Amino acid sequence: MIINSIKRPFGIGPKVSIFTLGTMRATNSLDKMYGVIKSAYSAGINHIETAPSYGNAEKLIGMALEKLEQEEKVNKNKWVITTKILPRGNIEQLKVKYNQSKKNLKIDRIHNLAIHGINLKEHLDWVLKGPGKIFVNWIIKNNLAEQLGFSSHGDYELIDQAIDSDLFNFCNLHLHLFDKSKIPLAKKALSKKMGVLAISPADKGGQLYAPSKLLKKDSKTMHPLELAYRYLISEGITTLSLGASKEEDFHLAIKLANSTSELNENEINIIKNIEDQSSKRLGDSKCGQCRECLPCPSKIPIPEILRLRNIAIGNGQMKFSKERYNLIGRAGHWWEIRDGSDCRNCNFCVPKCPNHLDIPHLLKETHEMLIENPKRRLWD
Repeated sequence: MIINSIKRPFGIGPKVSIFTLGTMRATNSLDKMYGVIKSAYSAGINHIETAPSYGNAEKLIGMALEKLEQEEKVNKNKWVITTKILPRGNIEQLKVKYNQSKKNLKIDRIHNLAIHGINLKEHLDWVLKGPGKIFVNWIIKNNLAEQLGFSSHGDYELIDQAIDSDLFNFCNLHLHLFDKSKIPLAKKALSKKMGVLAISPADKGGQLYAPSKLLKKDSKTMHPLELAYRYLISEGITTLSLGASKEEDFHLAIKLANSTSELNENEINIIKNIEDQSSKRLGDSKCGQCRECLPCPSKIPIPEILRLRNIAIGNGQMKFSKERYNLIGRAGHWWEIRDGSDCRNCNFCVPKCPNHLDIPHLLKETHEMLIENPKRRLWD
């Protein structure tokens, strides 16, 4: 049975399903990629997101789509494909990378081409003023992509500048139920008719597929992951990335394939209960994520660190918080560089905090609570 899901405008390109198949977790083999894409098709998904950085994902997608066309008569032209290019290299190198992606995917033209990881100011400058601008002009002049976009793990101000550049037609951002700080940026992009994809709302949104006992209790009758999906959909986010590795991963995508309504009273009450219970556990040590403490003279990402503390203590998602915290300084520009141990007790942040938090103490406490041997990133 094939689900007939709603398709929504995504920039100036083809409409896409509410869920997008992220391919980072299906690169083990052709059989794995084929099975995941076939399940995505059955779930009503028409949008695939990938990148050359995801190992051999592009090649496997190209072969899997051909196999699906041969065995199941699913026209590979029905798929909308987004792939990405890192912000580095000269025009000749970039042309080679573009053509290699097209060859791997076995398509004549890329639908959505994104600059992968505008995480630093120099990345944005690269595409607006440097070699990236020459490459983008080549893409546009030769009609080699239906639209251009960007993904970012950068700070609020940088993403805001990228959106305001008016170069891009879509963006991939970290948007989560437990981190709503970039929702205003998403709404700004949507108001400019850009497509918006939420990066990993399940995993990087708090590993909500594996909720703690506390979180399950607070979310009552609704699974936290379903609630997180419903929140983002109700906020108007165009499409949500789903990093699937097996058929069971599409259960919620099937259930929510046409669920574009506003949050109902029950969903609103559950979200409020989660927030209320979290606040009780954190007491007067809760970080309100207002970002008034920034900039830190030691360049410590205070809100990010205290957000992990909020999630660990307030929601019981300790495993997630530890994994994220221990990636600090080990993921280059894809994540933060400095952790709580870098605090020098300058107290510059303390008088700026509207909640009067003893931030230096909380940073050190968080470091001691979360620090452990780091895990390897899924891709590098």
